[in-house]
Amino acid sequence: MDVELEAWDAWHPRFVADRLTGLELPWCVAGGWAIDLFLGAETRVHDDLEIAVPADRFEDIAARFPDHEFFAVGAGTVTPANPESLLATHQTWAREPATGKWRFDVFREPHDGVVWVCRRDPAIRLPYTEVIAHTPDAVPYLVPEIVLLFKAKGPRPKDEADLRAVLPHLSASRRDWLINALDRVHPGHPWQPLLRT
Repeated sequence: MDVELEAWDAWHPRFVADRLTGLELPWCVAGGWAIDLFLGAETRVHDDLEIAVPADRFEDIAARFPDHEFFAVGAGTVTPANPESLLATHQTWAREPATGKWRFDVFREPHDGVVWVCRRDPAIRLPYTEVIAHTPDAVPYLVPEIVLLFKAKGPRPKDEADLRAVLPHLSASRRDWLINALDRVHPGHPWQPLLRT
């Protein structure tokens, strides 16, 4: 099957939240959109939309989008989602066949019951109640310090822009958590001095 990898026309988080209303699982908007939901304003253009879900609950998400195809994404390849391809990677793109457009990206994340487990370092664990916050209109989003931990792996211009936008709004406790997590996952990261100022 031929798919155009650049054919993104991502939905707004509100649209996905509406489709997932009533679903009893700890899902949340991730990535750059999560930063903007935390800030309460759209600070930049978003070319994609990521949501995070417990890995073993992906099928519950997919069931809410029966009109879409899901593809496992990793190492530069896009493969139709099946048990084997889903085991090989954590990332899944949702494609709308009618338009050929990618609409959102699902991160299938490790967890231990009601505890989120960081895929970059399984020793970093937090209850979902500390990982997910909500907008005033109830859209769940990943808290910014965790978003930044993932963005720190290989910061692109949009990741640097997200850091600059959110940094003045991070509390001391959020900064401390991120500094400590970066010490574990990316020691000596250039963002650490910025977080200390």
